[in-house]
Amino acid sequence: MDMSRVRDVRERLVVIGGDAAGMSAASQARRMKGPDELEIVAFERGHFTSYSACGIPYWVGGDVEERDHLIARTPQEHRDRGIDLRLRTEVTGIDVDRQRVRARDLDSGDESWTSYDKLVIATGARPIRPDMPGVDADGVHGVQTLDDGQALIDSLARTRGRRAVVVGAGYIGVEMAEALIKRGYEVTVVNRGREPMSTLDPDMGRLVHRAMEGLGITMVNDAEVTKVLTGEDGRVRAVVTEDAEYPADVVVLGVGVRPETALAKAAGLPLGGHGGLLTDLGMRVRGHENIWAGGDCVEVLDLVSGQERHIPLGTHANKHGQIIGMNVGGGYATFPGVVGTAVSKVCDLEIARTGLREKDARRVGLRFESVTIESTSRAGYYPGASPMTVKMLAERRTGRLLGVQIVGREGAGKRVDIAAVALTAGMTVERMTALDLGYAPPFSPVWDPVLVAARKAAAKVRAT
Repeated sequence: MDMSRVRDVRERLVVIGGDAAGMSAASQARRMKGPDELEIVAFERGHFTSYSACGIPYWVGGDVEERDHLIARTPQEHRDRGIDLRLRTEVTGIDVDRQRVRARDLDSGDESWTSYDKLVIATGARPIRPDMPGVDADGVHGVQTLDDGQALIDSLARTRGRRAVVVGAGYIGVEMAEALIKRGYEVTVVNRGREPMSTLDPDMGRLVHRAMEGLGITMVNDAEVTKVLTGEDGRVRAVVTEDAEYPADVVVLGVGVRPETALAKAAGLPLGGHGGLLTDLGMRVRGHENIWAGGDCVEVLDLVSGQERHIPLGTHANKHGQIIGMNVGGGYATFPGVVGTAVSKVCDLEIARTGLREKDARRVGLRFESVTIESTSRAGYYPGASPMTVKMLAERRTGRLLGVQIVGREGAGKRVDIAAVALTAGMTVERMTALDLGYAPPFSPVWDPVLVAARKAAAKVRAT
């Protein structure tokens, strides 16, 4: 066979980004079409591919022993499957009209153009780095990639002191605070919100606050870091707020992320109100027939509020990649949206939420009822039963479930999946009370805590 002829007729898929969404898309497309039909070129500016960024705090804290345990598929494994993966290569421009991307080899500095027939943008999200003096000092770390995690671990090994400050108290901030406690550090968390975990309502965040203090973590709420102070060696020595100064031998930034869409914006691709790329149900970029996007760089439809949101989670990214790869490969698949489910932990305290918080419901103009109940993870008489708090929101008059938050010990967090399914199905709290859930004393009280909350919410809706 004349191979030059094959190269002329086969399509080329270019993927920007080598983590969950990008490589899932590339792998699925390869399963759909062989190398003689589809050439796949993937660019990744880092050293690693297909890894769990969510696992980095557990690696830092020692729960995961080796960095490589977080890697699902190595670069060579992707190459062995017929994907031309180019590490340490950053895409610096997208020419939509001429269907090509410009990429720079970060080691040599060489730049070149690569044409595409189909393009996948999976550039992820970037950590928010506050604009303040000293934020780039030695010893100040963001935690987004495996390279970031390695840099932090190396920094901790060089640090003589044992004082750490975590800026921000979202998922990453809380998880990193726990990791540093496990490493024997004296940890202070500076949080500009009323309570940690702004993904929860403040009354539920207060439960997390108490648990963190129980671990020996110092919580400073309603405070914003304005400056990082350094010593004569240029390394961080303290962070400063309006009211106080907190000594620090290492600082971890956990103030959230933003979609990494500078490339897309420069190329004139459509962005939403949160800065993420806008796509249709097939993850195709709106208005562009041959460009797809997925993962932390896109906005997704919230099935409860009906609005676009930016929710950076690995679960979504992997689904996006599978759907994109299916569609690129000639099949058909859609991503209908999300309900905003997330779960985390602080040592043995499990924290979960799905759907809308009170302020989310108010923002979209929904009238609602809210209930909070106390229950246990197992039958109260069964050994190991532990308390949990469940908060539930239901739409006034209709009784439609709007959101659930759960804070408790072992067995609490994954109960949020019951509510996630109910939200996706558009169930009312009244209908939820009849759900046929599994029961035995080692697993649940005879009325599961989520159903207890649903009963209370249903009664409150009926009374209005």
